[in-house]
Amino acid sequence: MDVDETPSIADSVAFVKGLKKPAVADVLRAAQARGLVAIQPRCGVGGHEQMRGLLLALEEGARPDILSLTIDSYTRLNQFDTAQSSLRNAPEELNGYPLVAHGWRRGRDLNQAVSVPLEVRHGSPLPRRLFETTIASGITSFEGGGISYNLPYCKDVPLAASLDAYAEIDAKCGELTRAGVVVDRELFGSLTGVLVPPSVSLAISMLEAVMAAHGGVTCISIAYPQSGNMVQDVAALRAIRSLATRYLPSSVDVYPVLHEFMGVFPRSRARAEQLIFAGALTARLGGAAKVVTKTIREGYSIPDASANIHGMRLARVANAPFVDAIRLDDAALGEEQYWIEREVNEIVEPLLGVTDLPLAIASAFEHGSLDVPFSASRHARSTVMPCRDRAGAVRYLDVGGLPFSVDVRRRNRRLIEDRWLTSGDHERMRLLMADINYFLEPPGQQDFDFVPAVVESATQGADPEETYAA
Repeated sequence: MDVDETPSIADSVAFVKGLKKPAVADVLRAAQARGLVAIQPRCGVGGHEQMRGLLLALEEGARPDILSLTIDSYTRLNQFDTAQSSLRNAPEELNGYPLVAHGWRRGRDLNQAVSVPLEVRHGSPLPRRLFETTIASGITSFEGGGISYNLPYCKDVPLAASLDAYAEIDAKCGELTRAGVVVDRELFGSLTGVLVPPSVSLAISMLEAVMAAHGGVTCISIAYPQSGNMVQDVAALRAIRSLATRYLPSSVDVYPVLHEFMGVFPRSRARAEQLIFAGALTARLGGAAKVVTKTIREGYSIPDASANIHGMRLARVANAPFVDAIRLDDAALGEEQYWIEREVNEIVEPLLGVTDLPLAIASAFEHGSLDVPFSASRHARSTVMPCRDRAGAVRYLDVGGLPFSVDVRRRNRRLIEDRWLTSGDHERMRLLMADINYFLEPPGQQDFDFVPAVVESATQGADPEETYAA
């Protein structure tokens, strides 16, 4: 093999098997079988030794089940020469690990350094080369989809191009499965991370999952973003399995995943800890196989190793046996799950009978029958307007062109009318900003005051308070 030649699939498969550690799919399967939640942090720095040291520190400090390689912005945009230049001149300024610039040999070095499997998290709409380097590195999970890693981040990448790129990736995952290595494909339901209605998140993930399964993917993680209303979030996580049973072949293993709150994070250490633990608890109660953690530094700085370790320790408390005794209102959960699934079905079913699903998806976004709120892309209308009801659940203030029934529209209107429908434009703008900043100054009933007492003993040995001071 030449110095710069990418190894064959057979070579990469042999490398993965020679690691003698589980693939991400194995970790998810084991967590689900035990009824527990696998723990995974976000992390990525520019320099190779720094990245290696960070992964080792996180593994030693918190024993995560999966570790992340978060990729830098230049690599996400296929600006590989710029990433290489930054790596040479100022690696500390990169906002992630430039895997393509480092190359697959260094990717393998990272993989060999730790005992748990790695996932590449990136945000690229056209990630062919990144995927190629990921597989050559022996990494067994690759995040993103042709919708979810395009419309939230990109201004003018055509959907046809990103859907085609991910179709190639999914086909290669099918080839890898046949060769003996299962690659987990995690779908990014967080989208823009701003007031994402559950049915928008899950509908887009289901469409991406159908395409992935068609390409031969046999392990799909469907990630859902914590909104902050526990009943709604637990119902959404539980809906994932029901929807997967409806739309995906039984040969595909599907794992619900919770991304801890992706919006504006509280600056207060106590409030941030409460939100982190509430997210992990939501994941456990919702039957998620994995939670991707946050840290108490999210509100004001880039988290370092100690903050990530603290966040993972805090989240792992949700795996404690006492959680089995916690019960939410079954009637409220059942009603919320019913309506989430109904909304998802009304969005996706008009598309699934067509011959060319990618073309139908692009057309649906053009006409607004698929939509993403607050999208950066000119290929989404973004006429859908979300809001919170008085309980903090995310609802639709304006459904835009989504093909909802009269019953769905009437229910959303009823749930928000006492807070929104009597307000003028100025008051609506104030309410929207309050909803976006919900956890900065949340209402008293969202205060989660039980959390610090519950988690105090589990975080003993964490770094001193001043480490996390704003």
